[in-house]
Amino acid sequence: MFPIRDHNPSTGTPFITYALIVVNVLVFLSYWPLVAEPYLAQRMIGNFALFPAAVSSGYEVHTLVTSMFLHGGLLHLAGNMLFLWIFGDNLEEELGHIGFLIFYLVSGIGAGLAQVLADPSSTIPTVGASGAIAGVMGAYLLLYPRARVDVLFIFFVFFKVFPMPAWIMLGVWFALQLVNGIGADMSGGGVAYWAHAGGFIVGFLYILPRWLRLGGPAYWSRTHGHPPNPEATYRVVRTSIPKVRRR
Repeated sequence: MFPIRDHNPSTGTPFITYALIVVNVLVFLSYWPLVAEPYLAQRMIGNFALFPAAVSSGYEVHTLVTSMFLHGGLLHLAGNMLFLWIFGDNLEEELGHIGFLIFYLVSGIGAGLAQVLADPSSTIPTVGASGAIAGVMGAYLLLYPRARVDVLFIFFVFFKVFPMPAWIMLGVWFALQLVNGIGADMSGGGVAYWAHAGGFIVGFLYILPRWLRLGGPAYWSRTHGHPPNPEATYRVVRTSIPKVRRR
């Protein structure tokens, strides 16, 4: 189950969101051929991935930033960029281009620190933009809790798109990070769930003062939890393939 789009269009061009997607893709393409060379790949990971044990000891602090631009595979990259594309444009419009870039980096660094605090002795490398993007999702939840998000649900061979309020989709996602984080602590899992949860909380707290300046609960009363822009509608395109009736 994952989102494919929201109904919350932005009125401007989200240059920083697009730039972050391009940078992540280019960085991935620059080192992915090294996977065939284990020594070079290990050197790349060793220099730029986040190792909680090293950071907690005061070393390689720069990896709190560089690890945000590394991904472990094509699906890892594609999933993160999809979430950034769906939720990033609205936050960029709200915060401005430079403001959004600062917000993104702060969320990513906060996510990395959350992972370090959760397991300070870990020598497992942490990579990915998901902590920073989780911050975007936390802020989106506070500002636009009732924005509609189309979620693709896959169950074996069953595919269905369900529109749902952002607070349900994002709330379930955050709850899963907490539950899976506890489970990973017990089983030694390799996904940085605490970085996801930490980034989400950092993004939520970062945008909280702005939400209060907008009026807090009064802002929700004015907008009914919906985006300030007119909601986007998507037209279902009918297929040109003729139906064959059963006899």
